[in-house]
Parts: sequence; C-alpha cells; structure tokens
Amino acid sequence: MNRRHFIQTTGLSLASVLISDFVFASQKEQLIHLPDAVTAIINNKLVALKGTGKQQWSYEDVLVALKNNGNNIAVEIQAPVVSLAEVTLYWKTPLKESSLILNDHWERTYGDVSWHKTTSTELLPWYFMEHNGNNTNGFGVKTGAASFCGWKVANGNLGLTLDTRSGGNGVALGNRKLLAAEIVTIKSNAGESAFETTRRFTKLMCSKARMPKQPVYGINDWYFSYGNNSAKLIEEHTALLAPMAEELSNRPFSVIDAGWFTAPPGKTDVSGFGDNMSIPNEKFGDMHKLAAKIKTLGMRPGIWTRPLCASYKDGNNLRLPNIKGRGGDEPVLDPTIPENLERVKEYFKLYNQWGFELVKFDYTSYDIFGKWGMQMVRDTEMTAAGWSMNDQSKTNAEIILHLYKIIREAAGDTYIIGCNTISHLSAGLFELNRVGDDTSGNDWSRTRKMGVNTLAFRSVQHGHFYAADGDCVGLTTKIPWAKNKQWMELVAKSGTPLFISAQPEATGTEQKVFIKECFHSASQNIAVGEPLDWMENQWPKKWKLNGKIEEFNWE
Repeated sequence: MNRRHFIQTTGLSLASVLISDFVFASQKEQLIHLPDAVTAIINNKLVALKGTGKQQWSYEDVLVALKNNGNNIAVEIQAPVVSLAEVTLYWKTPLKESSLILNDHWERTYGDVSWHKTTSTELLPWYFMEHNGNNTNGFGVKTGAASFCGWKVANGNLGLTLDTRSGGNGVALGNRKLLAAEIVTIKSNAGESAFETTRRFTKLMCSKARMPKQPVYGINDWYFSYGNNSAKLIEEHTALLAPMAEELSNRPFSVIDAGWFTAPPGKTDVSGFGDNMSIPNEKFGDMHKLAAKIKTLGMRPGIWTRPLCASYKDGNNLRLPNIKGRGGDEPVLDPTIPENLERVKEYFKLYNQWGFELVKFDYTSYDIFGKWGMQMVRDTEMTAAGWSMNDQSKTNAEIILHLYKIIREAAGDTYIIGCNTISHLSAGLFELNRVGDDTSGNDWSRTRKMGVNTLAFRSVQHGHFYAADGDCVGLTTKIPWAKNKQWMELVAKSGTPLFISAQPEATGTEQKVFIKECFHSASQNIAVGEPLDWMENQWPKKWKLNGKIEEFNWE
C-alpha cells in the first residue's frame, strides 16, 4: 500500500486508522491499513522489524507477513532459530478525545467491563469497540487464534500485540509458519446502535458457535453448599426444584458442583482441588446411580471437574513447575504431555459413561498461568517469566486450544460449560461459557458487581461465541429476596442460561412460584436482552427484554 494513503489528520476516530476508503482488504467489513511499525521480542530483546514493501517485515531470519484473506487480514510469523515472545503492530492513532472504548477480557470478566475513556496503560484483550458519539467501530481478531492478542491505545499509536510465549519464555517455532492471528474490523451501519454493531462484530469474529440444541437452565448447589455437599444434598436439591419445571418439555439440569471427588491425603477441603477427578469420595459413592437418580427426579445430570489437577503420586516429570500463584500442595498437570492429555480424555469419557449430560470444567486458565484474568490485564505479563512446559515449540494459545479440542472430542455429545477458560479459545468449541467471575450466596454486592456487569457487557457474545452463562442466582437466607428476585428475573428474561442455587430454608412458596415462572422463560428461545443505559452505567438498570422495556434497582 502507498504510504501517502494513510490518513494523518488529527481529531478523527480510530476508524480512520484501520477503516477508510483506502484499504488493504477487499470486503466492506474488513478495511485495514498496513501498520506504520512492527516490533518483536526476540531472544528477550526488543527489536524493530524493517518493512520490505510486500506487506512483510523482517529482522534477520524473523519474518512477519500480512495477507488478505478476503474477510480478514492474516498475520503469519516465521522465526526458525530464535526464541520469539511477541510481535507488535503499530498504527498511528488520531483518537477523538470524546471517544469511548468497550473492553473485554482474556477469560472471565470481573465486574470491570464498561464504556469508558481508555488510558495508555490499559490492555484490551482480543477485541474492543470504539464509540465516537455518532459511530461505533470494532477492532479484533478471529476466535481460535494461535497467539494471545491484546490491543492498546497509547502514545499516539494503536498497538496490537501478538503474545507468542510458551510458558513464560518465547516460543521456539522451528521451521514452521505460525498463523498468529486474523484481524477483523467493523463499522456501524446507519441508525445502528452500539449494541447491534457489537453483536454483529462478535458473529464476525467466530465462524460458527457450537450452541446447545435447546436453551440450558437449571440448578447448581455451589452457592449454598460451597463444596460441603453430598449425594443426599444433591437429591434433595433436585427434588425441591424439579416440580418447578414439571410442565416443560425442555428439561432443566441439576449440576453437581465441586466437592464430590477424593481429596489428596491430609487435605480435607475438596471444594476446589482433587487428587483424582474420577474417584468420588465417601459422601457420594456411585456416581452412575446418582446421575440416574437425578434423571428419575426429572432433571438432566451435570457435574463439575478440574481436569488439570495432578495427583500427589505424580512425579515432577508430569507436573508444571511451581511458580508464584501455582504449585505447592495443588500440583498441576503439564497439558503438553501426551500421557496427561490421555488422563483428561478419560475423565470426560467416564463422566459420559456415568450418565452426565453436561460437564462444567474449571481452572484451566489459572492452573496454566498461575494468575486470574484480572491480574493478566493489570500486570505487564500474563504469567511469570522464565518457566517452560514440556513442549516449547507451541505457543500458550496453541497449547490451550489443543487441550480444549481434546476435551471437546472426549466429551462427545455431552454439553460443556467452560469456567475460567480462555474466552476466544472456547468460542466455537463449547456450548456454554461462564463469562464472569463468581456471583454469591453470601454477599449481594458481589452478585451485583459480577453478575449484572457480566450479563450487560458479555451478552453481546451469546449465541455467536457460545451460550453466555452470567452465573448463578444464590438463593439463600443471607441475600435479600427482593434483590435476588430481580437478578433471577433479569437472567431468565435475557435469553441466556439460568442456574439457581436454592437453599431449602430460603425457598418458600413465593420463591417457588417465581422460580416456576423463570424456568418457563429460561426454557424458551428468546432474544438476547439489551442493556439500554450501558454507556452511562456499569451496572445497567434499564433493559430491553423480550421486546419490553424493564427497569431494575440494584442498589
């Protein structure tokens, strides 16, 4: 592209950087300039790559090439004899001071997504939206990328960093070519709302979502048991709520959360870590019989697992090395070792054999990186530096994507809910994804912060990436019913999955009547709820739900 075609005028929106009449790509939705600069971290050294004039940039034998794929711009990288930690593309940014940015997260959100003015230090994982008062523009990468792709608007530049680390070190690609990312952009149509544009963009980023055949809803014991559960408690919980859906052909799920498996020797808390995720403890016994009992009671059985838990019997040759945030008395399996992947496969095959129709798997992001998603966007690195997995020739994104594909294959037709999974790598593989951090059965302010914010700002992904699960209604005596009733109503009418943790003591006649209404709504295919005041309010109160305008009081 002729460099004189780059728009230099200040005061324009970000759209003029990647989207204009002077285009590299050919499709209307995919209009992008060549970057003004490209850098890389090679052998732990930051270097500038030199443009060749053929949509390529190089430094010694490292080559970065941009290719027009018709509906996206592919970024291909070759680095045969070096350690490559990241590549960054830079565009000059005439950003309007009045522009607002909508952020996303690597995995779950943490009550911290909003339309806001960005700062030079803010990392924008995978994609972001810009609204400049009149128009909405989107900048992102296709799901299933082979690198962790984060955007920044800083120092007069729009930067896209493709993190190619393997563990905490640069990847050793060898002679293979890495398709690191496929860049996509979007512009709003005339009269289109920011919500509508963002919905179109999420569909553009994911070629095809893998959605459940019918809407998923039901119960989960976590927010009143918090791991102190048993087969008896699960049966009672199921029996309590199953009558609320007795007239519905689309049956609800009863999900057994953490607490059912055997703990390592000396560890009494089994709420989050198990020695072997195929061996139930004495409170549960025969899981095949329990799954059958749940079906008899009128619900579809589901189960929670943490597939990368290592056993105390496993040697260091099977474990990831200890780093800050990971290791100690909760060792983690290295997901690049074939023997470990076979173990993960067997878990999901076993759950299927037991009769479970849904599996919720957790912790893969934290177990691999030793950090929660909120720490990954706040810190300078996604994980501690200097550690490696057994296979150092694959990027972290490739390793995680391969693990997820292994889980998908082993699960067969069983529905999968990812929790603490990498969002852009889960899309198109799993039917559901827990898109926000935990709500609560103890603290209403946490449900408000995490649940309402998550549903408002990640429901744009529902149906286009996966079914977006904003997490449970923790129906307990510790949370005012007036608040939980509103949260339950919003989720039920939003078109997204509804799960309820119903403490028996908090579930009286009034609650049962309302749960029945909400189960009916949640069992139906209805339009995704639209937050109408989301540009002004991080916890929107005004919503368009199934064609009607409704308001909530979250205070």
